[in-house]
Amino acid sequence: MGKLKLSDRQLYAIIEAVKLGEEVKPSQGAKRKAFAKYRIDGWENSKLTGIFYSIQRRLGLIDEVIEGLIGVSPLILDPWLRAALRVAVEVAVFRDPNEKTFQHLKGIAQFLSKRTHPYVGYYYYDLLPRILEYVPVIDSEEKRLKWGYLFPEWFIARMRGLLGEEAEELLKALNETLPTSIRINRLKASMEEVENYLRKKSVRFERSERVETVIRILDPFNPEWLFNKGWAIAQEEAAAAASLVLSPKPGETVVDLAAAPGGKTAHMAELMNNKGRIYAFDVDKARIKRMNEVLRRTGVEIAEVIKADGRKAPEILGEETVDRILLDAPCTSDGTIAKNPELRWRLREKNISKVVALQKELIESAWRILKPGGRLLYSTCSILPEENEEVVKWFLERHPDAELIPLSGPYDPGFLEGTMRAWPHRHKTIGFFYTLIEKKG
Repeated sequence: MGKLKLSDRQLYAIIEAVKLGEEVKPSQGAKRKAFAKYRIDGWENSKLTGIFYSIQRRLGLIDEVIEGLIGVSPLILDPWLRAALRVAVEVAVFRDPNEKTFQHLKGIAQFLSKRTHPYVGYYYYDLLPRILEYVPVIDSEEKRLKWGYLFPEWFIARMRGLLGEEAEELLKALNETLPTSIRINRLKASMEEVENYLRKKSVRFERSERVETVIRILDPFNPEWLFNKGWAIAQEEAAAAASLVLSPKPGETVVDLAAAPGGKTAHMAELMNNKGRIYAFDVDKARIKRMNEVLRRTGVEIAEVIKADGRKAPEILGEETVDRILLDAPCTSDGTIAKNPELRWRLREKNISKVVALQKELIESAWRILKPGGRLLYSTCSILPEENEEVVKWFLERHPDAELIPLSGPYDPGFLEGTMRAWPHRHKTIGFFYTLIEKKG
């Protein structure tokens, strides 16, 4: 590999993409817009795209370097200056630029002066030599893992507490790109029809060993046609396993308490052969719109979408009216970082207690609408015990009429006997937690 070569124009395009990435979500939209403005295409596009996503993945680390140099959080800086410093740190600290690229990094000062104010350009020019000389101090195991795998130190410490030496394998897995996973919708298509379609397109794939209707696509391929026909839905193996664990039966009354974007609702309708009733609760307007689209495409006839907070379910449906409940609770979603790389720097230890409070209110609400003899699945896509085993322990202590139904597969035992966990590094899927609880009576 030769040294990194970047022209002025290429640096400006990345800076503009990074700045826009703060305003436009998802960040790929920002990248496309900025790159089009600077006419970035072909090989140039793939090279700069790699740098742009590398900045997104390293964002917390890059900002820490900047804060160490200027003594305040980069979040209070002018947005153009913040974006320029982030690009300069990525290029100078994390890569090996050639001499010309160093000169172009200096030229960013003029770019900033024109975009904002000459003082901003001077400030950048003054700071640049310190960025070019920066050497990180890696004096602890947490720091080594942080620089190696790009996670906040508190998260690394937690994972080491849970898994010991194995934590490094988990961090590595969370940095690997998962293949596209789709679940076949048997209301509309058979496994054979979908597999024959993929073979016709010369696409390599493999069937999941744990969820028979899940297929992993091993080549770059857009399965849009399958989604539009309702033959399949984008869903990770661990997420698809949730509906199988709850196992709703035809004719039952079922609630999906945090349902959008609707993958699990559609799966349960399929397991119920479109017989019975599913009440799908959610509050997010945009996600509900997507859910309605998913349910329409997949041919689900038994779901009623209710735009309401799941905590209001007892008022809407009445007490003890439901046979089965899926509560895939809102969570920190740290188990999905392989799918959402920029999420890692939005994880804040201080936010966990807020999420847990909501999870507890939702599980209490679910319990009130569940019939005696009915079953509740509590699941999350988080790895943190506070959102999983701790919530379940808290709940069981409060409810003598709650009985844990032990789960013995397809994944590993959780940290509370009878619960189950899917691990990214062990099972090649997203991180997921499952508990099945029956109401005695």
